[in-house]
Amino acid sequence: MIKFIKPDDVLPLRNEVLREGRLTLDECRFENDDAEGSFHLGYFVGEELVCVASFHPVGYKGYDGKAYQLRGMATAATHRGKGYGNMLVNFAITYLRGQKVNYLWCNARKVAVKFYMGTGFEIISPEFEVPGIGPHYVMYVKIQ
Repeated sequence: MIKFIKPDDVLPLRNEVLREGRLTLDECRFENDDAEGSFHLGYFVGEELVCVASFHPVGYKGYDGKAYQLRGMATAATHRGKGYGNMLVNFAITYLRGQKVNYLWCNARKVAVKFYMGTGFEIISPEFEVPGIGPHYVMYVKIQ
């Protein structure tokens, strides 16, 4: 089941999945987590939060219109490959369409490009390195 969750709710999975448990929860916060218009989604299996993603009202250079950035997408290792992330992103796109958002973009890890392409995103940048994390691409999906 997908629910809107609080910014603090995403931190344990962000740390476990995206930072390999190396950081404190406070170090896993993003600048815009509490910004007006930001929201966070979680996929629950029973009472267990197994997939999270955050959405911030941030545009991408050179692209016009109302935009959101997807950040911190993370699925617990034991729950990957079950479609939860896909359902979360599709829920967000439907919600953002209702908010009259034009596009959603993200900095996708190279290993996640296939996942994002499966939800309608396309690559819009050359590969770049995020120090300490690895290769990424900017990806984009038009909402309306």
